[in-house]
Parts: sequence; structure tokens; C-alpha cells
Amino acid sequence: MLLLLANLFWGCVYSANKVLGQYLSPGGIVTLRFGLAALCFLPAWPFLRGPAPRGRDLFNAGLMGVLHFVLGQRLQTYANEIGTAGNSAVLMAIEPIFTSVAAAFFLRERLGPRRLAGFVLGMGGVALLNRVWRSDFQWAGLTPSLIFISSFGCETAYSILGKPIVARASGAKTVAVSLLAGTAANLLLDGPQTFRAAQTLPLQAWCLVFALAIICTVIGYTLWLLVIRECPVNVAALTIFAQSVFGVAIAALWLGEAIHWGHLFGTLAIAAGLILGLSRQIRRPATAEAAQ
Repeated sequence: MLLLLANLFWGCVYSANKVLGQYLSPGGIVTLRFGLAALCFLPAWPFLRGPAPRGRDLFNAGLMGVLHFVLGQRLQTYANEIGTAGNSAVLMAIEPIFTSVAAAFFLRERLGPRRLAGFVLGMGGVALLNRVWRSDFQWAGLTPSLIFISSFGCETAYSILGKPIVARASGAKTVAVSLLAGTAANLLLDGPQTFRAAQTLPLQAWCLVFALAIICTVIGYTLWLLVIRECPVNVAALTIFAQSVFGVAIAALWLGEAIHWGHLFGTLAIAAGLILGLSRQIRRPATAEAAQ
């Protein structure tokens, strides 16, 4: 349930990036957002519970940061700039498939029939959102879609590398290490340009950047690692389907992008998929079962 709430805020990212694109380049948005998020962790570090990643885990946490907070986010932000926010939100529905297949292969997770049915309903909901049966159906340009989809390998790596780390280390400290590594790489790429552009940002843009940094990054990514520490990655990945619903609705309300009846039916199908796929995930303690 907390991840569904997080996906509501992540669904805002595409529209927020469209607004920030008036003042910053795609790389500048990424550098500023994740740089501010990394700065938030520095004063909080002494108060974060649990051990920090060490040895190989430390290296993998840094690798997560470079893959996700540099390469993956730059691809997504650029694709969002040349496409539409609604299209980006819909394309996010493909990521759970990437993530779940990778989790089955690398983490040996099992995809049960309820979760598979949840995925099918989720993808069906996305088809309804887009009214794929219409003769005028088209993606918002093939190039933005392909660029956006290419980022999913980096998104998936965050979960596949992160789950074993948080079994031994603090989730918050893992995110902090990833952000610091990603910020170092981002600053090398376009630090000076971003600093110059940041000096001319209006108050509204700064509010958006801070919201993206604190709510969508510091809180959101920490929550994601804490959840996948306790449950299979493919269960958490199901919640990403909600981004398509939230993202399309927010783009319509915020940016005035078109909305239609397919959004209602698609939302119902995705909700049904989430209920089916996420049900029966809570297991009773073995002691309680033995007592019965």
C-alpha cells in the first residue's frame, strides 16, 4: 500500500519534468534532483539505523547509483522531453515485466499464477488506457518510446542489485551511497552548466525540484528497498502498473493532455490486476500455524 502511494508521486515526475524542461536540460534536471537528494542524506547519515554497505556491497551500491541515477534517469528524462508525459507514464507499465523476469533469473523468484494473472490484467489495462484497437492508435513517436524503454535495464538493476544488499545493510544508507556515486558522475557530466542554470530558476521550479528530491527520491527509493527486503521483487513490481493510471491522469489535469473513457476502463483493469496479484502475500507466522 505504501508503494502504491509512492507510485502516485512517481506518476507526477513526468509532468514535473515537462515543467522543469522549460528551464533545465534533461541532464540538468537529473543532476539537480539527485544531487539535492544526496545532500539530504549527508546530515542525516549519523542518525540512520543499520550498517552501511561494505566490500562488494559498497561497490554494487555505487554501481546502482551510476546505472540508475545517471544513465537510466537521463534516458527517461530525455525521452520524456521529446515525447509526452502521458506516453512516459504508460510505458512504465512495461518495466514490471523486465523486473520480474530479471528477478526470476537472477534471484530465483517464482512467478505464481496469481501474479501472472495480475500482470496480464495490468497490461490489458494499459491497452485500454491507450485504446490500441483504434485505427488512429500510435505511440507519441517511436524514438521517444524506444529511448524510454532502453532505460528499464538500469531500473531493473537497482532492484536486482539492491535486494541482496539490504539483506545485510541499511536500506537508507544503501540509497545514500547510490545517490552519492550517481551525483559524482552527474557532476562530472554537466555540473557547471547545471549550476549556472540553477541560478535563474524561479521559485516554482525550485519547489518542484525539492519535491522530486525529497518525496520521490529520498523517501521513495528508500521505501522501495525496504519493501523488496521483505517481499519478492516481482510483487513490488506489480505496483508500478499504478504509475500508468496516476501519470496519465496527472498529465491530463496538469498539462492538459487528452483524456478519454479508456482511462476509466484501463484503471479498473489495472486495479483488478493489483488486487489479484498482491493478494495472499501476507504469511502467518509459523508458530501461529503450528498452534492451530
